[in-house]
Amino acid sequence: MTSAPHPTPLTADDDWWRSAVVYQVYVRSFADSNSDGVGDLEGIRQRLPYLRDLGVDALWLTPFYTSPQIDAGYDVADYRDVDPIFGNLGDFDAMITDAHALGLRIIVDLVPNHTSSAHPWFTAALAAGPGSPERERYLFAEGKGEQGELPPNDWESIFGGPAWTRVPDGQWYLHLFDPAQPDLNWRHPEVRAEFEDVLRFWLDRGVDGFRIDVAHGMIKAEGLPDVGFNSMTTGQRQSELLGKGRLPYFDQDEVHDIYRAWRPILDSYPGGRMAVAEAWAETPQRLARYIGPDELHQAFSFDFLDATWSADSFRKVIDTALAESAIVGAPTTWVLSNHDRQRHVTRYGDGEVGLRRAGAAALLMFSLPGCAYVYQGEELGLPEVLDLPDELRQDPAFLRTGESRDGCRVPIPWSGELAPYGFGPEGSELSWLPAPATWRALSVAAQAGVTGSTLELYRAALRIRREHPALAGTDGITWLETEPGVLAFRRTAGDAELTCVVNISGAEVTVAGHGRPVVASADLTERGDGHVLPVDAAAWFERR
Repeated sequence: MTSAPHPTPLTADDDWWRSAVVYQVYVRSFADSNSDGVGDLEGIRQRLPYLRDLGVDALWLTPFYTSPQIDAGYDVADYRDVDPIFGNLGDFDAMITDAHALGLRIIVDLVPNHTSSAHPWFTAALAAGPGSPERERYLFAEGKGEQGELPPNDWESIFGGPAWTRVPDGQWYLHLFDPAQPDLNWRHPEVRAEFEDVLRFWLDRGVDGFRIDVAHGMIKAEGLPDVGFNSMTTGQRQSELLGKGRLPYFDQDEVHDIYRAWRPILDSYPGGRMAVAEAWAETPQRLARYIGPDELHQAFSFDFLDATWSADSFRKVIDTALAESAIVGAPTTWVLSNHDRQRHVTRYGDGEVGLRRAGAAALLMFSLPGCAYVYQGEELGLPEVLDLPDELRQDPAFLRTGESRDGCRVPIPWSGELAPYGFGPEGSELSWLPAPATWRALSVAAQAGVTGSTLELYRAALRIRREHPALAGTDGITWLETEPGVLAFRRTAGDAELTCVVNISGAEVTVAGHGRPVVASADLTERGDGHVLPVDAAAWFERR
């Protein structure tokens, strides 16, 4: 399959990713252009002006490759083509051309730890049998027990249940996720060469970066030793497992050889092509090893997402992240929600309380140095949909553990009084997951231009972040003395100062001495020489 002509880079700024705001597009739930109830690339293309006006710098697209869709596209059957439910390569080329014309960069998801069981390599491996070269591309092994009836080791799937599936000839294959996602053998030279070529294929089509799925998991310990954790239970989170110590299938030292081979490929293209790792590690120091001038540009820091709603929790996470980023000379990454985690409106208390706190957390995140990642619908204040009918849930983890990520993947509302709220063309009533009736008040149309709406808060904050000199760089912050339960820090550039104040104290506080307010997540009232900041609210103040 031929590649599109190499597009002209957006700008000469190779460091754009150091302070970018990246908007995560969950492709099947963003915008449907053809009334089939599933979002697609043309739908994204049609909504690009909305994202430009929101004020983001780049889009991260979840997988749109050819796939049986057992795990929403994270089971890839062809890494060089578009699944027909999302369009075709021509649609991708048209979308990225329009995005670049609007000043938006495109980051695509790369899934290198495993393929789909429908991938030609895996079907060939099953047909070839034990000991064949085809099976060497994956992790096949003989079972234990008298007849090989037991799995080769005690590893468990992240989705619950055993991490091994037996095939008719008696061997077992490893899948750290669903059985439809067999793990690749990254010690095999053909695997490494294949993905280097995949990188070039999409770089040639103009993509500006890659989000590396399960970036910590590609290398497994030699000999595939048992974990030996008697307390390990089905469905535990990766972070919980890592808290017990480094695992034989995560964060092995040899994984860094892969990224040292990828970095020269990225650097050979103009325009600051980048890669960000979805990596889990035992310590911040080990996570920092994924970042550097000879490896990846960024790694997600999920500690900010996991922080509790308290000043102490946020301050500890922020200090740790900034200290670790300084060691490796890379920017921090901040994220509040994504396609794998419960939306933060709900995590922070749901309802009006959760919505207030979510707005304050957004101002906190956008005022920090580094790169911020926004999950689609976050700018609308969408909560988690907790009451989806079980028969409609599609997350493969649900059948194994009862836990489902579908509640954060419901298609976002654009307009109208009835579901699916403009998700598809006018008159379309299809949506792969149903949106609740309460979302009519949260649609883009319902919030656009409305003072005090979450959407207008995001638009204002992102405009100021882009324009204000104190927020332009990646330098650190200066914490200010405050009363208990209040976070306050200052960022400066020349004679420009911007101060962020977040009130998590449980009572209103008076803020003075930081200049005039420029944006706030709740209404401020004047009191003497200062302003009253309500509970669970944040504000930015500037002085020049």
